[in-house]
Formats: sequence, structure tokens, C-alpha cells
Amino acid sequence: MDILDYSVIAIYLVTLLAIGFRLRGQQTKQDYFLAGRSLGWKPLLLSVMATQLSAVSFISAPAFVGFREGGGLIWLSYELAIPLAMLLLLTTVLPTLYRSGVVSIYDYLEKRFSTSTRICISVVFQISRAFATGIMVYALSIILQGTMEIAPWQAIMLIGVITVLYSLQGGMKAVVYGDAVQMVVIVLGTVICIAFALFSLGGWESFIQLLPNERLTTINYSSLGFDGDGFGFLPMVLGGIVLYASYYGCDQSEAQRALSARSESDLKKMMVANGVLRFPITLLYCFAGLIVGTLAFNDPQLLSQIPKSNPDWLMPIFILNYLPHGLIGLLVVAILAAAMSSLSSAINSLSAVSLEDYFKLTHNGEKSNHNLVHAKIAGLAWGCIILLLSFNAGDIAPTVIEAVNKVGSVFFGPVLAVFLLGMLTRRVNAKQVNIALFCGVATNLTFAFFIENVFWFWWNVTGFLSTVIPAVLLAMTSKTDERRPVNHAVARRKPFHFDKAIAVLLFSYFGLLIVVCYLLPDWLR
Repeated sequence: MDILDYSVIAIYLVTLLAIGFRLRGQQTKQDYFLAGRSLGWKPLLLSVMATQLSAVSFISAPAFVGFREGGGLIWLSYELAIPLAMLLLLTTVLPTLYRSGVVSIYDYLEKRFSTSTRICISVVFQISRAFATGIMVYALSIILQGTMEIAPWQAIMLIGVITVLYSLQGGMKAVVYGDAVQMVVIVLGTVICIAFALFSLGGWESFIQLLPNERLTTINYSSLGFDGDGFGFLPMVLGGIVLYASYYGCDQSEAQRALSARSESDLKKMMVANGVLRFPITLLYCFAGLIVGTLAFNDPQLLSQIPKSNPDWLMPIFILNYLPHGLIGLLVVAILAAAMSSLSSAINSLSAVSLEDYFKLTHNGEKSNHNLVHAKIAGLAWGCIILLLSFNAGDIAPTVIEAVNKVGSVFFGPVLAVFLLGMLTRRVNAKQVNIALFCGVATNLTFAFFIENVFWFWWNVTGFLSTVIPAVLLAMTSKTDERRPVNHAVARRKPFHFDKAIAVLLFSYFGLLIVVCYLLPDWLR
């Protein structure tokens, strides 16, 4: 890297800080955490996609597809469940949460069950989100170490300090508009990498001739995920529905964006558009991985620089070797954007949840509505905690993106189950759902530490079922006076919000994705 690259990076970082300071002026916690419910669906869509698709996808998805042993286009099976998960959320969870007027989605659980349920789920979220974000920041700091030639701790501090500053100044508006800029940068960076890699290979026809056939499998119908194998059609679809429904609807970091929409119509447009547009962008990442990976296997010098134990180095090493100065800086910006998008979302959502929980426990509701100082202190505290975790994070999967999803899969199923039990049943009470939540998390921890042959995508299903079944059984066997929900008004709200047009669109799109995945290998041979 030279002065031109560092100038590009500096301009980007200054721009983010300017966004944060420009969007100051919040008066209430609703302004800070939900942008006063004033955001349209387009910036929210870019923000949601930036958090999901640029967090580590720019680095890890191409690494999985193009370089990881056992990888390839099977990565696309990650995307199959997205339309169905969006439909589940738009039919149940998100309209209910939006109409409730809550800031922290765990407020709803307190209204439906009790404070104890709210705190239990909140603690689960805070632990899983902080740990997963710490893993991500650590991994990308190692990559920045190689590209910017700085120490890992310097990379972590660079990512952390800038992100904390603009997030604390501008709140949710800064997060959303910062994410929108980062999404544009990341997509542009991916297209640039594809163009240069294709040119270096000698064009599309040369790439097709050199492309390894073993990386063209898109869907594995034979694998059930019970014999140490993974990425089979059934676990990816069933587990994926639970994973993505829980992440987009029951994880404060994502659901907070839905709650920031200026209307329920904007919320629906955002989620439908996300369900449709995720796949094309993921496909773009996959092509980047195929092309750059093929180049790496045919360039001994490039191949020798990529550690076999860490496929995530594929894209950064390619950038340093094949891109001109200036563009190297732009792509380093893309890597920074990847880290900052997830970190800013985590800081804002964790501070929202912890602040609301604190005021609930201290019974100081008046301050919770007006005091922004506490909000920013909470944000600063969580930023520091995540960065400390980043210094001590270790590798738990071949690629970063797998590690983050693996950690989340321990908790996603039980969390989704609790929300759906609250929204779709009237008989399950706080004590019963708390016991069920413990059963769900304990079941998944057992799978994670003691049962190695079950593919971790199944944990989403096992966690969901091992929470729902005990809760229902306890409710059915309890006395009538023990079944009464804490809040009748919440429990009796309309549980389904079915839109036929949206259902037809998303089901049809699910079928289209399967067809595309089936035909894609033939198109590339």
C-alpha cells in the first residue's frame, strides 16, 4: 500500500465520522435507537443487507466458495430458506412487534409473560451477539494486519474507535446511513475484484476451462447432516428458516431496523425486498470466490501466500497482488466497512437492550424515556466489551462466517420459539416458557459440546423443538388458574398477519431459487 491507498482509507473514515456528527440532535431514546420511526424502506433495506451481507461475506463467502476444502457453490444453500423465513416473520413476529410500539423487542416478552422472561432472553441475546461480533472483529483485524501492515491490536482499535464514535453521535440514523454507504462500497468492491480476476485469467472462456468441477455443486440432496456431513438440502432449508427468522425478527440488532420504519408498509417492503435481493448479491460473492479461487490455484505465487488453515486470506492476498494502488485502498475500505457495519449494529442494539433492561430492573421508567447520556454510556461500554472479546477470540470454524452462524445457531431456535409461543398461544405462562427456554439452550449446548456428528444447522431446529415441546406440555398439564397469561390484551392480539400477494411472491421465489441452483452447474460447465 502507498500514500494513495491510505488517502482513500482516510477519506472514508472521515466521511463516516461526518455522518455521525451530522445526524446528532436526538431528543429521546426513540430518536436515538429507532430514528424516531422516520426511516423509509430503501435505506433500511441497505442497512439490513449491509449487516448480513457485508459483515464478513465479502471476505468469507468467496473464501468458502473458491478456496475452502469441501467448499464451492454449495454455499448457495445458505440462501434457500430466506424467502420462507421472511414470510414467517411478516405473518407473525414483525407486525406484532411493530404495532406494540416497543424499543427493545424484549419489552414485548415482558408484557406477554414477565420481567424474568424478558431478562432471560435479553441475556441470551447479549451474550451471543457480543461473542459473535467479537469473533468477526478479530478475524477481520487479522486480515487488515496483512493488508495495511499493522499489528492486530492496532487493526482492532482502528475498527473499534471509529465505529464507536460515529455510532454514539448519530444513533440509529448514523448506523443506517453508514450501512447504506458501506453496502454500496462492498458491492462495488466485489465487482472490481471479479473484473480484475477475470482479466488476469484471460477472460470468461479461460475461466470456465480452468474452473474445478468439484466446486460446482449447489444443492446436496443426499446429505441429512447426521453423519458428520453438512450443507444438505433438508438441514439448510429447515434449519435456515429458524436461523433467519430468529435473526431478522428476534435479534435486536436486526429487528431494531424493522421497528425504525416509518410505517408498517415500509417494514413489509423492506423485508420482501431483502428476501428477493439477498440471493443475487450472494451469487455475486460466489462468482468472486469461484473466479479468484480459480486464479489462486493457477498462480503458484498467489497460492503460496494463502494459509491453507485460513481460507479467509484469499480475497485480501488477491487484492494486494492484483489491484492497482488506489483500488487497493478502496478494497481495504470494503473490509473496514464489513467490520464496522456489524460492530455499529451490535453496539446500538446491545446498548438499547441493556439500557431498557436496566431501567426495568431499577423501576426508573421516567429516565428511560429521556436520558440519552445513559444510552451513549451503554453504547461505549458494549463497544469496549466487544473489542476486549476480539482480542481473545479463537477460531471455531474453517471460515469466519461459519463461526458466527455456528455460535448463533446455539441460541436462535430457543429465542424464536419463545416469541412465537408468546404470540401464537394464550395458555403458556412465564414460568413455563422460562423452563422451556432453559431446556432449549441446554439441548443445543449438549449438541455443541458432546454430539459431533450432527450438523450445526440442525441446532436451530433442535433448539426450537426442545423449547416448544416442554412449554406446550407444561401448559397442557398445568391447572387452569396457572395458565393465565400475564397480560390478556397482549396475548389476545391478532396472531396472524397474512398477505396473500406477499405469500405467493415469496413461495414462488423459493421455487425459482431451487431451479436456478439446479441449473447453475450446467451453465458453468
